[in-house]
Amino acid sequence: MALEDRPYWSLLTERRARRLVANVRRRTRYVTVALEAVHDGHNQAAVLRSADAFGIQDVTVIRRDTRFKPSRGVTQGADRWLTLHAFEHTADAIAALRARGYRVLASHLSENAAQVDAVDLTAPIALLFGNEHEGVSDEALALADGAFQVPMVGFVQSMNVSVAAAVAMFHVTRRARRTAGSRYRLSRSAQRELLRAWVALHRPRGRTLPGAE
Repeated sequence: MALEDRPYWSLLTERRARRLVANVRRRTRYVTVALEAVHDGHNQAAVLRSADAFGIQDVTVIRRDTRFKPSRGVTQGADRWLTLHAFEHTADAIAALRARGYRVLASHLSENAAQVDAVDLTAPIALLFGNEHEGVSDEALALADGAFQVPMVGFVQSMNVSVAAAVAMFHVTRRARRTAGSRYRLSRSAQRELLRAWVALHRPRGRTLPGAE
């Protein structure tokens, strides 16, 4: 049965249902993003909004004693469409990413860091970004599988974390889409699961999804 013919579409307008289907077919878990102790709510929100814009479904948040409260004015509701994975400690987050099959690369300016438009994308990749003042922690660098950087030719040595994340997501998703082929997209079962979650966000008050009574 086609995704758009499933019974829970009766809870939505045809236009909204078709938009959800179109978007879920463009979503990916082949690329994911992790934020380590990013404390500014505007930066948190901007990264989430960029993840949604580039079709990245999952974002890992490593709190490390910081508060994760993205600015609603910046997210414009983008966070509702994402799957967030929250951890208190860096080691736990990286272990969980590896268990899900990701190669973890930390954003870091160093001689050994690969250029973001040249990182190896033959396997799923997690892009890890550090906080606004210190970047990724020494622990994260030690645990990561490698490092990457966004090439710059100006006088400044770094970008705002949300800008760097957006640039990295643009380059990596564009290349990964070609490199991974069909592996880049969500499986049919993952699409259905995500669609049910999205539909639940928009069901009319007082109504439940078919089969959820």
